Amino acid sequence: MGKWTGTIIGGGIGWALLGPLGAIFGAYIGSMLSENYPQPTGFGRGRIRGDGSPYGDTRAGDFAVAMLSLFAYVNKSDDTVRSSEVQYVKNYLVNKFGERNAQDLLYLYKEILKKDYNVHDVSQQISQHMDYYSRLELVHVLYGIAGADGVFKPPELRAIQDICSGLGISEKDHDSIKSIFIKTNNQAYGILNVNPDDEIGTIKKAYRSLAVKYHPDKVANLGPEIQNLAEEKFKAINDAYQTIRKERGF
Repeated sequence: MGKWTGTIIGGGIGWALLGPLGAIFGAYIGSMLSENYPQPTGFGRGRIRGDGSPYGDTRAGDFAVAMLSLFAYVNKSDDTVRSSEVQYVKNYLVNKFGERNAQDLLYLYKEILKKDYNVHDVSQQISQHMDYYSRLELVHVLYGIAGADGVFKPPELRAIQDICSGLGISEKDHDSIKSIFIKTNNQAYGILNVNPDDEIGTIKKAYRSLAVKYHPDKVANLGPEIQNLAEEKFKAINDAYQTIRKERGF
């Protein structure tokens, strides 16, 4: 990859070049910049958000490299990285982020696969710099890629659980996202974090809460590609609610 071809990486990398994440791939990106390739917009430390949040100004590039680092860990969780799995990742990235973005992302993914790193340290760095809504989106993406081959292997699920712990994701939020991807008899209830015998008012309240929490506007700062991913989760929540409404007749 001789230049930044897509918009995800070019959309800005700030705090992701610091700490454990920076140690994983910072030298590679730095060498590219030193060779007079276009510098990604927003390169350097993230800014403090205008709302006074302690989180840095997370941009598309920060989100992308965080996503790739966490998924590489999930991918290696069973001690084997198969060429078929890399192809699944490539297809997923092309489908979700477009051909030009996928070129950059897949190259970085392959570089990260060669590295050994402590995922707890990486997850904590992400947690310190990325707001909760964006971290939820990361978990959603991890499940999407992990299940791209139609199979969720136990080591992958354990790895995602470890990552959620480091990211500070609540058990209820993790279970809700997991329920979107792993089918059960009461899948719709699992997505909304309610029980089949809960009162209608409880179900409505849970739906309204999740609809606010997972609205795509929560990750508007990450660009249209990530917003499109957020819309998938938002749709799953709405579909689950409509399914329950039909079953319960309200």
